[in-house]
Amino acid sequence: MFDLLWLVIALPLLGAFLLLAVAPFLQGSLKAAADKHGHLVGTAMSTLSFVLSLVLFVALLGRGAEERQIGQHLWTWFETGSLSVGMDLLYDQLAALFLLLITGVGSLIHVYAIGYMEHDERRRRFFGYLNLFVAAMLTLILSANFVGLFLGWEGVGLASYLLIGFWQHKPSAAAAAKKAFVINRVGDIGLSLAIALMFATFGTADFAGVSERAGDASQDTLTALGLLLLLGACGKSAQVPLQAWLLDAMEGPTPVSALIHAATMVTAGVYLVVRANFIFELAPIAQTAVVVVATVTLLWGAVLGCAKDDIKKALAGSTMSQIGYMMLAAGLGPVGYPFAIFHLLTHGFFKANMFLGAGSVMHGMNDDVDMRHYGGLNKAMPVTFLTFAMGYLAIIGFPGFSGFWSKDRIIETALADNLVVGLLAVLGAGITAFYMTRLMLMTFLTEKRWAKDVHPHESPKVMTVPLMVLAALSVLGGVLLLGDWIVTWLEPVTGHAEHHEPPLPALVITLIITAVVAIGVATAWFLVGKRDVPREAPQEVSFATRAARADLYGDAINDAVVVRPGASLVGGLATFDRVGVDGVVEGGSAGIGGLSTTMRRLQNGFVRSYALSVLAGALLVVLALLAVNFA
Repeated sequence: MFDLLWLVIALPLLGAFLLLAVAPFLQGSLKAAADKHGHLVGTAMSTLSFVLSLVLFVALLGRGAEERQIGQHLWTWFETGSLSVGMDLLYDQLAALFLLLITGVGSLIHVYAIGYMEHDERRRRFFGYLNLFVAAMLTLILSANFVGLFLGWEGVGLASYLLIGFWQHKPSAAAAAKKAFVINRVGDIGLSLAIALMFATFGTADFAGVSERAGDASQDTLTALGLLLLLGACGKSAQVPLQAWLLDAMEGPTPVSALIHAATMVTAGVYLVVRANFIFELAPIAQTAVVVVATVTLLWGAVLGCAKDDIKKALAGSTMSQIGYMMLAAGLGPVGYPFAIFHLLTHGFFKANMFLGAGSVMHGMNDDVDMRHYGGLNKAMPVTFLTFAMGYLAIIGFPGFSGFWSKDRIIETALADNLVVGLLAVLGAGITAFYMTRLMLMTFLTEKRWAKDVHPHESPKVMTVPLMVLAALSVLGGVLLLGDWIVTWLEPVTGHAEHHEPPLPALVITLIITAVVAIGVATAWFLVGKRDVPREAPQEVSFATRAARADLYGDAINDAVVVRPGASLVGGLATFDRVGVDGVVEGGSAGIGGLSTTMRRLQNGFVRSYALSVLAGALLVVLALLAVNFA
C-alpha cells in the first residue's frame, strides 16, 4: 500500500498537467469539452488524492509506533562529488496529518469553486492552478530532505502568484501577486542559505542525516541555521516582518484565499519549524526568536482585524494572528509542537469554513466585500449564516468548539513557559473575540444596509455543502485531543516533552481565558451591535484606528527600511557603473582611437613624406651622437 505514496502527489500534478499543458493544444470539440469539463478533472484528481491519503492514514494506524516512518526512494535527483540528493519521500505521523488536511480541505475548496467560478471564462485554467498548488504543497510535506522541501516551497510560491493574480486584468490583483512573490523571495533566501549551510556543515540535507549530525555542529552554526529557517518561515507564513503580502493576497478569487489561508501556503512555515525541531532544540537563541516573532505577529494580526471593513481582509488579519499562535507553540519546543499542529488542523477547518462563507456572502451581495454594506444577512442567507457561526464560535474559543481545545492549550503552555508571553497570548484571544464578533454583527445581525439593486440570496448547494462539512469539522475538531491522542501520535516525530506546571490550575486558566473572550464579545456588542453602522467608514478616527487601517504602516516601514535604501543603493551602483566602469572602458577605447587617428596620418602613402621622415630620423641620430661626444 505504501508503495503508492508517490501517487498522492502525482494525481493533482497530473491534473495540472492535463489542464494547463495538454488542454490548450486541443482543437475543436476536444478543446470545447476540456474547457467545459476541466473543473471536474481538477476536482476528481484532488479528491482521489484525498481518498488515497485517507487509506494510507488508516494503514499507518494499523502499525506500531516504531514502524510508522515509511521512506520511499524514487530516483537520484542530482549527484556531484560527495553530495547526493535523492527524490525521496517520507511518510510519518506528521506528514499523515498534513496530507489529510491539504487534500481533504483542498478537495472541498475545489468542489466549492465549481459553483463560485461557474461563469469565469478561464475556469479550466483556474482549476489547473489549484491542482498545481495542492501538488506543490504535498511535495513540500512528503519530501525526505530539505532540497525536496524547497522544490515544493517554490512550487507553492509560483502557484500562489498565479492564483492571487488570476484576475490580472485588475491592476490591484496584478500588484498583489507581484508583492506576494517578491516578499516571499526574501524568505526563500533564508531557506536556501540554510540548505547551503547544511551541505557545508553536515554534507547532507536529508532530515535524518541533519538530525543525526546536528549535535556535532557549533552553537553559532546551529543558531544561524535556526534563524535562516525562521526567515523562510516568516515569508511563507506571513509573520512579522514579512507579513505585508497577506492582506493584499485577498485580491485573488475567494477559493484561493481559503486554500492559501487554511490548507496550504501559510501553514508551510509552521511545518518547517516543527519538522526542523532537531535544529531548534539545539539553538535556544533561534527558538526564542520564534517565540518573539510569533507573539508580535499574533497581536499584530489581531489589531489589523479590528479595523478592516473588507470581510476577506478582516479574516486575513485573523489568519496572521492564528498562525502566530501556532508559531508560538512551535517555539516552545516539544511541549508545544503537538499543540501547534493541533491548532493548525482546527484552524484549517474553521478558517476554510469562514473564507468560503465570506465568498458565499459576496456571491449573494454582487461581489461587494465591504461589511458596512451588509447587515441582516442571517435571514437572507440562513445556511451561510449558521455554518459561518460555527467557524466564528470555534475561532473565538467558545467552550466545546475546536478552537477552544487547541488555542487554550497553546495559551496554557505559554503561561507555563513564560508569564509575559502567556498573558500577551490571552490578550490576543480577547482581541480575536472582539474583531470576529464585530465581523459577525456587521455582516449578519445588525440592520440591513444593502444597496437598492442588491438582492441577497443563498448560494447553490455545490457551495453550501462544503460549508456544512467544514462547519461540522469546526465543531468536532477537538476530538483529536481526546486522551491526548494528538500528543501521543506526534511524539515519535516531535520528541517527548516534560510537562511544565502552569502558574494556575488548568481549570482556572480556562475560566480566565473564557472571561477575556466574553469581554471581547461584549465590547463588540456595545460598540457595534447596539449602534447604527454607517455605510461609509468615519474619517475622523483615532491614531490607533488610522494605523490599523494602514496595516500598522507595514508597507511604509518596508518602504523606508528596504525599498528606498535599496533603490538608492541600486541607483548609486548604476551611476558608478555608468560613470566609473563605463568611463574607464569607453575612455580607454577613445584614447586608443585618438592615438590611432594620429598615427594614421603618418601612413599617407606618399614617398616624399616617408623620405622626409627618414631624413628627420637621421638628423636626430646625428644630433644624439654629437651630444654624446661633446658631453
